Amino acid sequence: MMKTAFDPKGVIPAVLMPFGADLAIDERAYRAHLRDVASVSGITAITINGHAAEVHALTIEEQHRVVVVTKEELQDEVPTIVGVYTNSSLEAARMARDAQDEGAEALLVFPPDFMALGGYLRPEMIYEHLRRITDASDLPIILFQYPLVSNLAYPLPTLLELCSRYPTIRAVKDQCGDGNLHERQIRELKALDCPVRTLTTHSAWLLGSLALGCDGMLSGAGSVIADLQVALFKAIQEGDLNCAKAINDRIYPTVRAFYDQPLLDMHNRMKEALVLLGRMKQSYVRPPLVKPSTEELAKIARMLEQAALTPASVYKYAA
Repeated sequence: MMKTAFDPKGVIPAVLMPFGADLAIDERAYRAHLRDVASVSGITAITINGHAAEVHALTIEEQHRVVVVTKEELQDEVPTIVGVYTNSSLEAARMARDAQDEGAEALLVFPPDFMALGGYLRPEMIYEHLRRITDASDLPIILFQYPLVSNLAYPLPTLLELCSRYPTIRAVKDQCGDGNLHERQIRELKALDCPVRTLTTHSAWLLGSLALGCDGMLSGAGSVIADLQVALFKAIQEGDLNCAKAINDRIYPTVRAFYDQPLLDMHNRMKEALVLLGRMKQSYVRPPLVKPSTEELAKIARMLEQAALTPASVYKYAA
């Protein structure tokens, strides 16, 4: 059955992946985490098998199991967006088809990592990657736009051509890292004959990014502060800048808790935050990631205190 009605917009948290001491997926803890995030009023979907879930360290079989578990737990309560993360276009097509067969509502398509070696100079490669995926599945696609410095970003002409060639691309998760390009992309994607939405993942400057006209956000930080993100997005949509600034003041300490250098630790830190907030019992990560230092754990605790996040208030912001 075709499921192209899902419209990717609004606040879409990317959930974390709990592991046990043996580094196997802790399904019970994962289900509890899904329930926590899904309980936040106002979110429009949940993303699984993304960076926040340490997808780089999950096997293909584990990624499939995560889709099954997520749909079992959430049913149709909250739409599920499934990350397609692989260097193989053939495998990407199979993953897309499997996600659709399991009842997912949309796909988040990552660029193949090997394209960092100059793939932006060969746009026909990413055209072929998306062709394989769209031949296998008619689910709506959110295309992940990486920072320019990664060499995995799509030049703007390539991005627009992808959206024109493959009409199931309904949104871009933008992390280009350049405010000027960010605004231009938002405007040019909206101006296409079949407009494409922009979901920001510029979580370190979320207020400014949303104010430029994004249609929503897709962020790992939503695994901890989805309620604050919903409130911020609502204030921006209503044009209430003073309210938006006040909510952003609550969010800002979490930016320092999660997104200071090195960025690869961002999701480790989110797990530690949920442990401190009583929403996860343990915070194991798969190597090569390692547990933050004692000093950094203390910093996370301070930042949560500054954000007025407590076990009683997490996921429960009220204006």
